[in-house]
Amino acid sequence: MSMHSRIMGACGVLGFALAVVLPASAQMRADPKLGFGTPVTPQELSGLFAIPPDGRGLPPGRGTADKGRAVFQEGCAACHGERLEGNLQPGIGGDRLIGGRGSLATSSPVKTVESYWPYATTLFDYVKRAMPFNAPGSLTDEQVYAVVAYILNQAGIIGPNDAMDARTLPAIRMPNRDGFIPDPRPEVQLYR
Repeated sequence: MSMHSRIMGACGVLGFALAVVLPASAQMRADPKLGFGTPVTPQELSGLFAIPPDGRGLPPGRGTADKGRAVFQEGCAACHGERLEGNLQPGIGGDRLIGGRGSLATSSPVKTVESYWPYATTLFDYVKRAMPFNAPGSLTDEQVYAVVAYILNQAGIIGPNDAMDARTLPAIRMPNRDGFIPDPRPEVQLYR
């Protein structure tokens, strides 16, 4: 048997295996050019891209600081501290989340959500995809909005009764919003 025949035979077996393994719905949506695969859905893409400052892509849902307190105590306080002070032992546990305003240009900067992060939408995105540390991505959208509301409230950025959602979160003016130098790279324009 020639090398060409072996390759063609292997491709045929692979194609048959994919046809058998793929569910019928995926086979019907397969790319006709390649003969296999499925189109990526907006839901699948939503977990791969960051939420930009203007909030495009924020999911439906709503959360308040009061509800966020319970979620934080259950899933975040073990690493970030009961009062969001972080773990005081360097290299162990989570970062401090509040305090440090105005400290970044000093000899003892305190990098927190309150002192460093320029956009509240970034906080939502980070919590949604990376927290809690032991089960990233496990929080519901409502829980993420609530935890974000709790952190922002404890930092004195929003009031105790302010609700966070896809409309209100991008409107939050973070304390260090103007503390960054604009990035001149052209690809940055894609996210504006």
